[in-house]
Amino acid sequence: MAMNAKTPHDKAAAENMLSDTLKSLFAVSENYPDLKANTNFLDLQQTLTDLEEKIQAARRFYNGMVRDLNTAIQVFPTVLIAGMLGFKSREFFEAEEAAKQNVQVKF
Repeated sequence: MAMNAKTPHDKAAAENMLSDTLKSLFAVSENYPDLKANTNFLDLQQTLTDLEEKIQAARRFYNGMVRDLNTAIQVFPTVLIAGMLGFKSREFFEAEEAAKQNVQVKF
């Protein structure tokens, strides 16, 4: 869903759903010691952690580029050219508040 989303808001919603799913998967693994010790699951867990870190890095990169674009189209003389060519400021890629919190596992 995240790859097919057209707007940053739709992508953020899809990636937040992915993060929520990953959190619940890690919480389930805490309840099953055999699963937690399985090497295949450990590899999967490492891969998912790497994927989540890459998504966060991509969000930071995107937000940095949006900040630079928004600043560039508001300063003289580029404000004149940006206005003529129809450049508009873009919105930042925001993660939901729930996606920013740590996972809480309850027994």
